[in-house]
Amino acid sequence: MRKRITRGARAPYGTLVAAATAALLATLVTPAGARTDPAAAGSVRESRPVHSYADAVRESVWVDTGLDGDGDGRADRVAVDVVRPREPAAAGRKIPVIMDASPYYACCGRGNESQRKTYDADGKPVQFPLYYDNYFVPRGYAFVAVDLAGTNRSDGCDDVGGRSDVRSAKAVVDWLNGRARGYTTRTGTAPARATGWSTGNVGMIGKSWDGTVANGVAATGVEGLKTIVPIGAISSWYDYFHSQGAPLYDANPSWLSDYVNSPEARARCGAVQDRIAAATPYSGDRTAAWSERDHVKDAHKVRASVFAVHGQQDLNVRAGQFGKWWDALAAHGVERKVWLSQTGHVDPFDFRRADWVRTLHRWFDHYLLGYDNGIDREPAADIERAPDRWTTDRHWPPRGTATTTLRPAPGAAAGPGVLGRAPAAPGSTATFTDDPALGELDWAARIDTATPEKAGFVTRPLSRDLRIAGSSRVTVTATPTTATAHLSAVLVDLGPATIRDYAAAGEGITTLAHRTCWGASTPGDSACFKETEARTADVAHTVVSRGWADLGTWADPRKGRPLTPGRAYTLTLDLAAADHVVPAGHRLALIVGGTDRDLLDPPSTTPTLTLDLARTRAELPLVGGAGAFARSTTGPAPAASAPNGLRPPSGLLPPGASTPPAAVAGPRLPGAGAAR
Repeated sequence: MRKRITRGARAPYGTLVAAATAALLATLVTPAGARTDPAAAGSVRESRPVHSYADAVRESVWVDTGLDGDGDGRADRVAVDVVRPREPAAAGRKIPVIMDASPYYACCGRGNESQRKTYDADGKPVQFPLYYDNYFVPRGYAFVAVDLAGTNRSDGCDDVGGRSDVRSAKAVVDWLNGRARGYTTRTGTAPARATGWSTGNVGMIGKSWDGTVANGVAATGVEGLKTIVPIGAISSWYDYFHSQGAPLYDANPSWLSDYVNSPEARARCGAVQDRIAAATPYSGDRTAAWSERDHVKDAHKVRASVFAVHGQQDLNVRAGQFGKWWDALAAHGVERKVWLSQTGHVDPFDFRRADWVRTLHRWFDHYLLGYDNGIDREPAADIERAPDRWTTDRHWPPRGTATTTLRPAPGAAAGPGVLGRAPAAPGSTATFTDDPALGELDWAARIDTATPEKAGFVTRPLSRDLRIAGSSRVTVTATPTTATAHLSAVLVDLGPATIRDYAAAGEGITTLAHRTCWGASTPGDSACFKETEARTADVAHTVVSRGWADLGTWADPRKGRPLTPGRAYTLTLDLAAADHVVPAGHRLALIVGGTDRDLLDPPSTTPTLTLDLARTRAELPLVGGAGAFARSTTGPAPAASAPNGLRPPSGLLPPGASTPPAAVAGPRLPGAGAAR
């Protein structure tokens, strides 16, 4: 693990940062007019910035998707803006492509500074958002920025993750490999070909919706796509808007199409948006439209390697999206790597910049240029344990991780129940009433008080650290009093910690005023971006993982049905993937409630639910399995401590004494950056 620079080091912090930045920039800035010499891939370990960015070829191409999404009688063409070094083609050499296909290049912008594409008076591209072009074009890559159908300068209509989205980008991969038609103008007939300069090797990258498109294209098995780098990306659009039949906060896919479509597309795409609305009901029933937008089921088709990045506290594109995709890829032997941060919906360029650029550079060099730089043999996972403190694992989940069943049982006194290995006695119950005004942080703050809106169960203070790594499941048997009911299950680390403040603006980062530069610049496209630092919060409890479901899907996950009041139903909730260490002295809690405020929409009634504890269980992926849990819950717990000036763990406070941090904001909706 790379050593962090901390305050109190011999040299002043600012001096060290400035020196490190200067040293880095010395290797990043491209000398004007520099040239390269060919080298065999087997003897080269790193591409170097030897090409002129200022002299790069900048052009726009329109690629035929083969679809007519807007019904105008002609095949839709998507706009493809290309920037590539001039020198390789002049020397008769071909180069690989890094591609970001996005709906956001005009409406909303990309990156922390919401950069948009810009063009000169003749319509030629000037600014390519983000740093991919500035950094990689001098190193011998082309960068291609694709406008999804219906957005910016493309024909057609965006269909929110459907056939049009995926075909918009797949057609470009085909064009780069000589299998699709491209044109020099949007409506003309003059052909544009890439085979004269493109090797056909493509790496797709992007955050959120962009990364989702990368997942979707990889799931087609298209030839030529060598790797994808999905950042905070969706693997199943159903699970973006619903969770096991329960609508997530403000679930409404149809208006996203209108939001990202160009003004011209909005005028012609009303029928498409109506079809999306009809095919994706708010009820949460799984329809054929959702199946079309599910990439997990097609993981067996993936040929590309996958480098996934996800924030464990991402409440926009929740970590369950990563977990299901990762597990499906693993089942089919796909090469993969992951970074899991403590942030919300944040790009690694904005929470671990230098390490990210270096790692991404090596990743593309290996999978697109064929350099044997060893990155494929390095640890598969980087996990953020505390703000800016990372660990690695050779495999993820780590070897030795085993599903361990924990069971809730009544406590000895008023307050929370017990979470352990022993099953509850037959007939043991716990009751709560759905309260949509409260959510997971309220429940956690009140864990030691018997309150009516939740059922809580806790371990004793741990004697050893306990690590959860992977996806958990909670099975409940619940009897409702009404015909509708939603359930939430939450795992919580009860104890003081300093975490990234994912609930605040920035979702765990603060954007600073000064800039650092990552590649070469032109007057219209700067390689310099605002720096960031971790924004932290001192908390008394940390949500580890969450899951939600409509109890009405107990019999069929594809379709909900009315409940019979007074009847018991058994349902298993899938919780989001997580990697978290519960430290010695803390407690692990399982909380079951109804509506999770701002994350889950409430049911149409206000049910009271009674849990049959003897038929309720949590299955957790524990590193070390049941033995690790046994060791962590026997022997003396360490004395209470209060790092960073915090109070002792909440289990050592009087019941009801702990208070929650600021409430978590709801998912980032389109006006504030949904799926961005």
